[in-house]
Amino acid sequence: MSMRSLKSWLMPSISQFFLSRERLIALRAKAEKKRIQQKRPHTLHFFHQADDPYSLLLAHALPNIAQRYRIEVQTHWVGPPADSAAPEREKLIHYSQLDALRLAKHHEISEQALQDITEDSALCTLLKVPAFSTDQARKAHVQASEILRKKWGHYSGATIYYEGEWYWGIDRLHHLEQRLEDLGAARSHSHSSKFLFPPDQYSNTSPVEAGQSIDFFFSFRSPYSAIAAPRVFQWAHEVGVSVNLRYLLPMVMRGLPVLPEKVRYISLDAAREAHVQGVPFGRINDPVGKPTERALALMPLAESLGLGQAYVKSFMHSVWAQGIDAGTDTGLQLICEHAKLPWAAAQEALASAQNDRLWRSVAEQNRQDLYAAGLWGVPSYQYQSTSAWGQDRFWVIEDALNHRARAQTH
Repeated sequence: MSMRSLKSWLMPSISQFFLSRERLIALRAKAEKKRIQQKRPHTLHFFHQADDPYSLLLAHALPNIAQRYRIEVQTHWVGPPADSAAPEREKLIHYSQLDALRLAKHHEISEQALQDITEDSALCTLLKVPAFSTDQARKAHVQASEILRKKWGHYSGATIYYEGEWYWGIDRLHHLEQRLEDLGAARSHSHSSKFLFPPDQYSNTSPVEAGQSIDFFFSFRSPYSAIAAPRVFQWAHEVGVSVNLRYLLPMVMRGLPVLPEKVRYISLDAAREAHVQGVPFGRINDPVGKPTERALALMPLAESLGLGQAYVKSFMHSVWAQGIDAGTDTGLQLICEHAKLPWAAAQEALASAQNDRLWRSVAEQNRQDLYAAGLWGVPSYQYQSTSAWGQDRFWVIEDALNHRARAQTH
């Protein structure tokens, strides 16, 4: 048995166990038992990057969280992530500023409130940040914080570590708050938090005028794309918007590095998000390499037959929820059959050198268009001049569509 075959055979069962909800709940219970035995308070470790807008948003939210739950917050200052964790740093910096402002508006956080969160004022007082007497002391603290963060398994700022589990930004506070609620850590006088549940997306748009379309940038190897795709397609069908399928090669297949800590966090986070959103996920057969190339080679055929969305949904579900190996003919044939894509025509497309050049050209053009929109990761969406990145950012596109609809009625 080849290494690829062995890996393909073992991976679905291993990932199903590693990403299962049962395992996550068991780990949380074990962590809580240990915390009680050691008589420790509920302590949130906040890794704060001072020049990161997402960290400022989280810093603003945490004091309010502390009022609702019996917790302590320990703040660790960290520097920017390593290049291997931020392969498009300039784009990340620019986009994070825009995205953070959108998030602040979405959660009714004023820009002034964010400006008030500084090292010398509210952040230090409310989050118990240590005062640094010298630059040397600050550098030593940052170095120790980054070592601790790596030891616990993360790479980024704007993150919270609580008893074995990571939460990034205000986007994942709903997971943390639900966990604290389940542990009975809520104060008796507290009211339900607006962060307790994630934004209600894919449902806030009324039917739109005919002819509207959005671009959906995705990768067959992206777990977040796998979560987003079926929900985007269902939403588009319900409101009457057409979806332009903009497929890309995965970053790792374009030579961009991915940290092991990043792979681990994304997998675990995607499993949490899929659970909340009701999307089957977790029995995975990683399609990196030839499986993804074979999948992309069938995109022109699927779209020509009007089966693009059906094929993408079938592939995502098969690979990310059922553990099917798309690198084999047996696996890919199953994926095609579920999408009603004729296998004989698929075999011809896989063998065609002209088709190979076509899909590679389209994928590269899609990458260039994504970069031109100021983005680099998937899933991403674009509606006219509005673009957004992330399976949890579709409300940005909905807001743009709703804004256009309101403008036309006045």
